[in-house]
Amino acid sequence: MKSLIISALMLTSLGTVAQTSLLSERITALKKYDQDHLYRIALPMGGIGTGTVSLGGSGALQDWEVMNVPAKGYSTVTTGNDAPFFAIYTKKSGEASNTKALLGPIHYADYQHYEGRSVDHHGFPRFREASFETTYPFGIVNLADETMPVDVKIVGYNPLIPADADASGIPMAILNYEVTNTTNETIEVSVSGNIRNFIGKDGRKHTSDWKGDFIPTGAKDNKNEYKATNKLQGIYMYSEGVDKDDAAWGTLALSTPKNNDGEISYRTSSGHNRWGNSVLDFWDDFSADGLLTEKDTSIDQDPMASIAVYNTLKAGETKTFTFYITWNFPNRFAWSPEKLTNYYSKQYENAWDVIVKEIERLPELTEQTLTFVKALQESSYPEVIKEAALFNLSTLRSQTVFRTSDGYMFGWEGVMDRFGSCFGSCTHVWNYEQATAFLFNDLAKGMREVEFKYAMNSEGHMGFRTKLPLKEGASGIDVAAADGQMGTIMKFYREWQLSGDDTFLKEYWPKIKKALAFAWVENGWDGDVDGVMEGVQHNTMDVEYFGPNPQMQIWYLGALKAAEKMALHLNDKTFAKKCKKLYKNGSVWTDENLFNGEYYVHLIQTPQSKDDIAKGLMSNMGSKSIDNPEFQLETGCLVDQLVGQYMAHVLGLGYLVKEENVKTALSSILKYNQREDMYEHFNNMRSYAMGDEKALLMASWPKGGRPKSPFPYWSEVMTGFEYTAAIGMLYEGMEQEGLECIKNIRDRYDGQKRNPFDEAECGHHYARAMASWAGIIAESGFQYSAVDKTIKFTDKAGKYFWSNGSTWGMCEISKDGKEYKLTLEVLYGEMELEKLQIGENMHKSFKSAKLITGKGKLEFSF
Repeated sequence: MKSLIISALMLTSLGTVAQTSLLSERITALKKYDQDHLYRIALPMGGIGTGTVSLGGSGALQDWEVMNVPAKGYSTVTTGNDAPFFAIYTKKSGEASNTKALLGPIHYADYQHYEGRSVDHHGFPRFREASFETTYPFGIVNLADETMPVDVKIVGYNPLIPADADASGIPMAILNYEVTNTTNETIEVSVSGNIRNFIGKDGRKHTSDWKGDFIPTGAKDNKNEYKATNKLQGIYMYSEGVDKDDAAWGTLALSTPKNNDGEISYRTSSGHNRWGNSVLDFWDDFSADGLLTEKDTSIDQDPMASIAVYNTLKAGETKTFTFYITWNFPNRFAWSPEKLTNYYSKQYENAWDVIVKEIERLPELTEQTLTFVKALQESSYPEVIKEAALFNLSTLRSQTVFRTSDGYMFGWEGVMDRFGSCFGSCTHVWNYEQATAFLFNDLAKGMREVEFKYAMNSEGHMGFRTKLPLKEGASGIDVAAADGQMGTIMKFYREWQLSGDDTFLKEYWPKIKKALAFAWVENGWDGDVDGVMEGVQHNTMDVEYFGPNPQMQIWYLGALKAAEKMALHLNDKTFAKKCKKLYKNGSVWTDENLFNGEYYVHLIQTPQSKDDIAKGLMSNMGSKSIDNPEFQLETGCLVDQLVGQYMAHVLGLGYLVKEENVKTALSSILKYNQREDMYEHFNNMRSYAMGDEKALLMASWPKGGRPKSPFPYWSEVMTGFEYTAAIGMLYEGMEQEGLECIKNIRDRYDGQKRNPFDEAECGHHYARAMASWAGIIAESGFQYSAVDKTIKFTDKAGKYFWSNGSTWGMCEISKDGKEYKLTLEVLYGEMELEKLQIGENMHKSFKSAKLITGKGKLEFSF
């Protein structure tokens, strides 16, 4: 067959579409929240590795996490009525003007405060009605008030384009205020943005030493400067007093695009802020006529930057008032004793440079973001699958994640209110998530490079946390984690398959072999080399399990199977043969010895003495006794006992243990670990589910035998673990059960009780929760190999968004009788294919087909 070249007319100009219609009208809301469910909403706006500022459910700009540290539950910048805000001025002919903050009402829970300053902007007039709708990364706040002649939609976002980490990594928050004249006459409208220059004031003592050596910081000699180009105007904020090596040193900018329709005015400062007079000075100025008057800059004033856009609106007319908040804070200490430089700071000189460089391509980036979320929205996935997968992508934009100047991405496990949670891109936590690899494969490959090149020593010992700055072969901590290390091998296989990069595989193959062979060292995890992990195994429960258990054992089987396939590709037949032998023996042994007829259990096996435990396999958080170890699972039914199988399904590696046992174990997890509510549940640790909420417990002991001191988190509920069980159910055809488990999670993050964009575990925006992206993979049956140039989907009719980390698009499957039709379209990137498959038995092979963005579709009948 001749090579297939797919061609068609190019798409309509991206910029034209974005500029001629209201953005809110082009966003189909995936989720809507009424006024009773806004309290906890905070949608992060910012790029991958840049930090964020969040759009609150009522329109507030909160959690200013742009200065290289987390900032939850309070403002990191100025507070009270001095915190950053937007306001609107309106005037009808012949009537008095009206000025309000662009905020919804204050929640009753915040009414009481010892000094009457319970929340930011507590003293401003606000809109009486508010609601929120979203399809991440877009958030829309709807504001209305019977006393105002306008309705307002606040559309906040930052470009998010799978396969383009740089375009998804711009230090910027975009705010479109869409104002609709609800009267039958022309009115005056002005919208103003206001930010007091807070550079240096990150709201706490920030650390320059991850071990705890604190250095106090604060704003000092901060300056504001008006700037303009032929495309935009704004205020550039900098500091002449903050130490340039400080993590809180950098630059900010508040700007608006120039247009011929509105009048722009500004102030680089306000009056002295004695007794709150700075904001009063602004309010009086803005409320007079909707225009701002620059202060006398020769007089020392408060560095409150304000910019306003004034316009007139005809009856029923809607106009958009657009603002950009950009930043550049280059110095990051994270868990490093030395100063690191943010990757984005190598791309932009300062905050003003960000918007100058990006303003021309913002319409295109916005269009690509819309294309992404529209494709996902139009897919046949259940709504709760879309919500869980999409909303948890916000974690990639939170302070959980950062990129260093070399481009590598690193991650905490999550972040606390004021500091990171658990450093080092922890392998056994990041094992669970699938979003990075399937949306940004280059970032995932970089994480694998760090693990194998820097965190692993010459003996194959991989520290499950990576220290910074990087030092080849010596950046891993002293303890290796069995699940973490085996998972990295499976993840390397995934990144190789998705990228097709044989050079990548060949370069790291010797290290992959060493990482696997580390399990075979004397007194190690599988010291007798029989395919069973009998040794002491540090793991994601932050303790050591003594003896064979399903969690580590099935990760091990997956690593053996992945390694065999990589070895065969490289013609390393001897190693492939060894892996295959160990896998077969270990798989049979696991079913025969760990499966109790309902689920897989843990068999305690202790070494004769501590001297028999291989170096670096125990932490100071594990059991102190090797004869009667604490913190074990034993006969418990573990929620993620099949996490290795979950990973194998995602990678297309098939069953690692008996299929019928997998199905039975998942049914048992549902039977024994699910709670219809938490009223009668005792939990001595952390509570992530309470009251009438439904959840899957971490473990249960339906047959008795609970240890006196089980592993620490036995009584908790954590979403990342729940997702592995739920998505495992999807793979086993238990769709209703799996969807119900995911719905239970998302019901807990309803905006009122918890933030829908912040699934917590040990910290906000917990990385493990990005396992939710696997719901997309499971429901579509998607598997892709750039090595073999094959792509596979389910045989269930529907439309499916897909992404392999460098290319993404849509697949539509229809069925007429016994005949299937598949239509494949690339919406971003390009790829070559030689084989298409739907279901297990229907496939088409051909010489080659090259699919390119916007250039037609590939159609086949089966």
